Amino acid sequence: MRVFASALAGALALMVVGQGAHAQTPQRRTPAATQATPSLESAPEAPPPTYEPELLRLAELLGSLSYLTKLCGTKESDSWQIRMEQLLEIEAPTKSRKERMAGAYNRGYLGYQPAHRTCSEGSRNAIERFLDQGQKVTSDLSRRYGG
Repeated sequence: MRVFASALAGALALMVVGQGAHAQTPQRRTPAATQATPSLESAPEAPPPTYEPELLRLAELLGSLSYLTKLCGTKESDSWQIRMEQLLEIEAPTKSRKERMAGAYNRGYLGYQPAHRTCSEGSRNAIERFLDQGQKVTSDLSRRYGG
């Protein structure tokens, strides 16, 4: 599990470094009295980044890992939710984007509750499979969009 956690941390760091695509360019400031402040909800949303499907898959994997590792009592169980919070902070600047990513996390988390009520060999196999998939997604993100 540490390999994926390390890869995810690296991918998150690369996203922060590569966040220039999301950063706004400096604009000339106007006096506060004349400056209009549009609400986030009324501003048109920029199109999602090209790597949005990979981020949604990563969010879903984080949700699945969060549920299954808590079920199996592994010491990394809380770290998946924390990593999701970090991912939202970095990659979800708008309300609708945050909702899409949180929805993917929740699908992953809730999707295994009906079939996995106790930790079993199948649960442990799913954890390993999701760790492998997560490592692949983070590696792909890093390789394709990291810089």
